[in-house]
Amino acid sequence: MSKKSIEECVRNSLEDYFRDLCGTEPDSLHDMMLRIVERPLLEVVMAHAENNQSKAAEWLGLNRNTLRKKLVEHKLLK
Repeated sequence: MSKKSIEECVRNSLEDYFRDLCGTEPDSLHDMMLRIVERPLLEVVMAHAENNQSKAAEWLGLNRNTLRKKLVEHKLLK
């Protein structure tokens, strides 16, 4: 298991992102980050919950209907 925390990985990725911008100012960074992080979060949690939406919703602290809506939005619902 990696000794890096998720927070550290995100921080490093953001530093790389800003470096790659070469001084250009980002736009809607908060919304972009939420969109980028949400899909892999849902994919990994659903896989570990063996596609059990009730279990995944509980782990995520979401209502099952909210989880289902997010799965549809990300085209992850099978």
